[in-house]
Parts: sequence; C-alpha cells; structure tokens
Amino acid sequence: MLHNRLFIRKVAVLGAGVMGAQIATHFVNVGITPILFDLPTEGNDQNALVKQSLKSLKELHPSPLALDSLFQLIEVANYGHDLALLRECDLVIEAISERLDWKQDLYRKITPYLNPQSVLVSNTSGLSINKLALSLPTSIRSRFCGVHFFNPPRYMTLVELIPHKETDKLLLEQLESFLVMELGKGVIYAKDTPNFIGNRVGVFSFLCSLHHAMDLDLSFDLVDQITGPIMGRPRSATFRTLDIVGLDTFAQVVNTMEKWLPNDPWHSLFHIPAWFSTLINKGALGQKTRSGIYKKDAEGIQVFDIRERCYRTAQQKVDPEILEILKIPTVYEKFSKLRTSTIPEAKFLWASYRDLFHYCAYHLTAIADSPRDIDLAIRWGFGWQQGPFELWQNIGWKTVMAWIEEDIRANKTLSSEPLPEWSTILKEEGPYGKGTCYSPSKQTYISRSSLPVYKRQIFPDPLLGEIFDEGKTIFETDAVRLWTTGDELAILSFKSKKNTISDAVLDGLLEAIWVAESDYKALILWQRHGTDFSYGANLKDVLTALSAGRIELLEKVVVKFQKTALALRYARVPTLMAIQGLVLGGACELMMHCTKTIAALESYPGLVEMGVGLIPAGAGSKEMALRASRASQNVNGGDPFSHLQKYFRTIARAEVAKSALAAKQLGFLQEGDIIITNPYEVLFVAKKQALALAESNYHPPLKGNITVAGKPGLATIQVELVNMREGGFVSDHDYLIGSLLARVMCGGEVEGGIEVSEEWLLELEQQAFLELLNTKKTQERIAYMLQHNKPLKN
Repeated sequence: MLHNRLFIRKVAVLGAGVMGAQIATHFVNVGITPILFDLPTEGNDQNALVKQSLKSLKELHPSPLALDSLFQLIEVANYGHDLALLRECDLVIEAISERLDWKQDLYRKITPYLNPQSVLVSNTSGLSINKLALSLPTSIRSRFCGVHFFNPPRYMTLVELIPHKETDKLLLEQLESFLVMELGKGVIYAKDTPNFIGNRVGVFSFLCSLHHAMDLDLSFDLVDQITGPIMGRPRSATFRTLDIVGLDTFAQVVNTMEKWLPNDPWHSLFHIPAWFSTLINKGALGQKTRSGIYKKDAEGIQVFDIRERCYRTAQQKVDPEILEILKIPTVYEKFSKLRTSTIPEAKFLWASYRDLFHYCAYHLTAIADSPRDIDLAIRWGFGWQQGPFELWQNIGWKTVMAWIEEDIRANKTLSSEPLPEWSTILKEEGPYGKGTCYSPSKQTYISRSSLPVYKRQIFPDPLLGEIFDEGKTIFETDAVRLWTTGDELAILSFKSKKNTISDAVLDGLLEAIWVAESDYKALILWQRHGTDFSYGANLKDVLTALSAGRIELLEKVVVKFQKTALALRYARVPTLMAIQGLVLGGACELMMHCTKTIAALESYPGLVEMGVGLIPAGAGSKEMALRASRASQNVNGGDPFSHLQKYFRTIARAEVAKSALAAKQLGFLQEGDIIITNPYEVLFVAKKQALALAESNYHPPLKGNITVAGKPGLATIQVELVNMREGGFVSDHDYLIGSLLARVMCGGEVEGGIEVSEEWLLELEQQAFLELLNTKKTQERIAYMLQHNKPLKN
C-alpha cells in the first residue's frame, strides 16, 4: 500500500531546548532511536547541557515520555566532538533558537557530516524555509524542508510541512506518510510565509483576545472561563494556553510577525505589551517555570492582574446572563445574542471571533491552499473542536459576512480591509461542500489528500459536511450498534454517554458475540464517536439501584458482566478491541478478555473501581490473578505472589496507565497486543489482525486452573495494609476494600500454591463486590464521584 516508504532508523535532533528535547522523546516513544545534540559544555562532561535538558523533562506534566524507562534510550551528543554521529542518522531535525543567522551557521557546520540519503528538516516556527535553504549546498536542498511540530509534540496532533522551491515532491509525500503513520500526526502543507499557518492564525487569535480583554477591562481568569470548553476549546482556554506554550516562545513568534509582516493590515497588533515583557524578564515564562500569567502557591491558583501589576487569587465570576447565552445549542442564535449584547463578556467574544474570521478570510490565499488547512491547523495545533471557517459556516456564511461588513463600515473591526472577493462568490453555503472544501487558488471545491497512507484512516477526523460510510447495520438497540463493512467482520460500537457500560450494553455485547460466532469471521469492539473508548460501568445505574434498595439487580448485573467477559475470552471467533483514550473500569476488564487489543499509543487503561469504594468484579480481579499465575509459571518456583503483589498495588492505587506502553508494563495489555501511534488507524489495523487470526484456523484458548498465593500471600498483603492504616496512609474503608481485594486475588482462605478454577475466583469477586455495595461509605463514594467527578476520601 505504501510505496517508496521512508524508513527512519535513527534521528538526530539539533537543539536540546524544551522543544528539541521533547521532539527527541517522542521519537523514542515510537521506537526510533534519537540522538539529542547541543553545544559542548566546559568541564569533564561536555554533554552536561543536553543531560540537564533531559532531566528537566521529568518535571513536565503530562510527561513527554510514554514510559519512564525510555529516557535512557535517548543518546546525547554535542556539536564539538560528535558530529560524525550524524552519518548514522536517516533524519536530522534542527530545532535551535529562532535566529536565521544561527541556523545558517549550524547548517554550514553539519552538512559535511550528513550521509547522502539523509533528510534535513527545520522545526522553525516561522522563519523562511527558502532563506534557510539558500545556506545549504545545492546537493542537499532537494532533501530539505520545514517540519514544524507543535508543543507538546507528544500530544499535539499538528505538524506543518513547508517545502521550499527545490524540495523534492516525492520526499514530501514520504515525509507526510512517515509523520502520519509512524508519529501519529496530522499533516498540513503550509506556504513559506512568516509563522506559516498554525502560529500565524493561532497567535493572531491570542493577540486579538489580549487586545479586546484589555480594551474591555476583562481579567485573564474571566476570559479563560468563557473561552474554554463552553466554546468548544480546550480547558486551558486562552491565557492558560499561553503559559503552556511559554511566554518567551509566544513572544518570539509575535516578534517574527512584527518583523517580517510590516504590511499586514493588522500589524499594529503585533507587539508584546510592556507588562508581558516584564514577566519574561523576571523568568515567569509559564508552565516550564511554574509561574507566568498564572502561578500556584499556598493560597491556590493566582493570576496576574495587569491593572495592579501583581498576582491575585483567580476567582472572577462570569455574568450569569452570559452563561445562559453560551448554553444555547443553536450556534446562530448564540452568536446573534453575543453580537447584540452590551455585556462586556459578550462584546469580547463577538469581537474576538469576528476579527479572527476577518483575518483568516483576508489572508487565506497567502498562507494556505484552502480553509480546510486553516481549520485543521487550529483544531490539531490549538485543540479547538471547530476551526474558524467551520464555525463561520455553522453560524451562517452569508449572515456572518453581513455582520462583519457592517462592523467594518462602523469602524468596529481591527482592520478596515474589505472581505476578499473569494468569500463573496461561493456557490455553496460556505467553503465546505459534501466532503470537499473550496480552494480559492484552484477556484473549485477539492477533496482530501489521496495519499495511500490515508486509506488506513477508515474514519478520519471529520470536518464540516464530511460523511463517511457507516457500513451496514446488523442489529441496533438503544445501547449498541453492530455493523459490518462487508468484509465478514462484525463491529460493535456503544451508543451510551461517554460509552459507559450498562445492563443494556452487556445484553448487546452478548448478542453481538452470538451473531459473530454464527455469521462472521471475527468481532471487533470499537467506538465510532468520542476520543475515549469508555469510562467503564454506568455508575448512575448503580446508584439508582442502591437508592431503591435493589441490590439483587446489581448482583445480576455483576454476574452478567463476568459472563460477558468470559464470552469474549472463549468465543469461537477472534474478539478484538480497538482502543484510544480512557479505557476505565469495566471497559478495561472487557479489554483484558479479548483475543487481542489494538491500542493507540495514547490509550489509558485502568482498573479504577477502588476510587468509588469497589473492586473490579467484571472478572478483572480474577484476570489479574490469572496473569500473575501465568507470569510465574517458569520463575520463582511457580509462586505467583511477586507478580500478584505488583498487580494488587496497581488496582489498589486505582492506577491508570499513562500510555499504551505503560499499560503493558502494568499488566493491562499483553505482549501480543499491538500498539500504533495514530488513533485514526486502530480500526484499520484491528480489521487486518482479525482477518489474519480468522484465516489462521483460530481456536479459543483452553480453560485452565489458576495457581493462587492463598493464605501466605493474603497474610503478607494484610500486614502491608495494617501498616498503611496505622501510618494514616489509608482510611478504615480503604483497608476494608484492600482486604477484600487481596482475598479475591489470593484465592481466599486456601493453602498457597494450590490451583483453583476461574469460577472460584469469580464467586469471590461477586461476594466482595456485593459486600462493599452494602456499605454506607462505598455508597457515599459513588454518589460523590457522580456529583463532583473526583473520588471521595472517607
């Protein structure tokens, strides 16, 4: 499928700053060895600068490393003595400071050491790729371009690919395929203009928000309350995002715009205010220095107050009328009310979006091929649910256009430039058609890239107006849908909120297994919507039954949950789960019973039942005991306790894996499970694996007994629990939960080393689960979690 594939075995990253170091760590996350370079330091260890940079990464949260042990696989080097190592590298990424002369000097230094096939790219956030290319020997220029990662590179989807005049077109396709499949990125092509697409538009949006906030005398914490999830943007909203980006990094990008875009009609906006520079000069650079626009101290979250030029407690409240407007589901009605309101927060939101729409439309043809590129840049690079053109068209293309033109005439906009001609002649109700997007340069509606790598994305990240083949429905209920794409594979997707698992979902899953065994080659569990696979069991149903005193209903559900898990394990056809995001509680238990799991790197399984005062009772506690037994068959004389103790602690801490790699280490995933980097490819790979298993004369595993730790193991864990309770580390109720969990996982009051059946452990699971459900403190924990979305310590 992928011809002329670019194979990267080793990569060099030049520049061990925050960005360069994180790029190196993402390569090691995906299994490619990185060499991280920087200047030599004086003294005995000339790589001290690089090592210090890597050490500082350990303090970043979330971690740039998918697994802590990968840290030691990053090789360190310096420009003074180690440039010969570049000959080993297939890809060289320059990521030093944003100085054109510094980058050109470095290129002259490294080019004699590049091997003839290596690819050289710059991670510049906005300097001219054509100017950088001119400093290279002509023999290298065709293998040079811009590859701009967004911070943090492990988590942000966006990568901008910026060719110069001589970049080889085949190389660009190879790089795009590599970035998409191997690094899990979303790639857009940007024209070689200052700050390219993402930073050009994203930074303008920040500057615009800053301007209107100051003009309307709105505090930063107030702005963040109305520009976060309530407007389809990330929780970091506006000014918290600046802290994540880094105030110094943001200032560099703004300075690039100020210097290289003198004729931009919005140029007066391209400057850093004095108070902002003062924060930078004081070392308050944001998250990386733990102080920026926000900081945290003993009194809580503090925000910088530009009027008082000092920090104060972040506690500003949004006008209730604005909150009601923002809850309006119809986007046209919402923005219509924002535009006509006299409340400062409303005026801020309309002005900020209006000027962003205006700016994007005016500059589109200069920086991008189509609105799709700008929208994907803002979605993938800044975490918005919709890009500016998608949102504009959703409100009403012609309506918004009339609003903007009216505000231009009234001198309300930040620029008096008229809207461009292309925006006024569209035949459709905006730039998006049915699966296409208008390109002003081509003067027609164009489809997405046809590069073979995208055939691996059966359901890519959808844009406005895109409809993908949903397959043929086999059966559908209110809880689940079983469907097929005509390849003899059955696919089950949940329909519940946050893909939670209710009694009805279990019924649908059992029926799906029966149908798959009768008529299909395999069954795949995959969620059509949402970024998380499942939040686990439906706690609302549990609390409703408890409130009604219907414990017997919950007992039946537990039995059905266990039955479903075993049905997945012993089905006559392969059962696979394709996951990404959170896979919690009961969903993790089901996953562990499937034949194989295909996991995106950013998958976070966890048995979290302890957080609501319960233990895993959907066969999860049994399964961890079984895995401990099997892991110890040929070690420790067959004693499962060392493995079992590790698994017990994982469950007792309600630990959620920080990545799919970590999930293997914790025992949630097994060696045979497959990890890929791009979450949009998990269904494609799952289907390939399902067919391979089916064509390999698949048989379900044979049932076997489980060697348990018994009374000796139980006594050892009990001592640990007593010590923790006496030391004040766990409550009395935590102690009870831990004791019951230990009893289940050790096989109860039996002799150590004996074998028991799965059914024996499942019965212990049921008993422990029901005993805990009948306690007041567990019921309080369940209610608290539903109300506050965080665990109660009682």
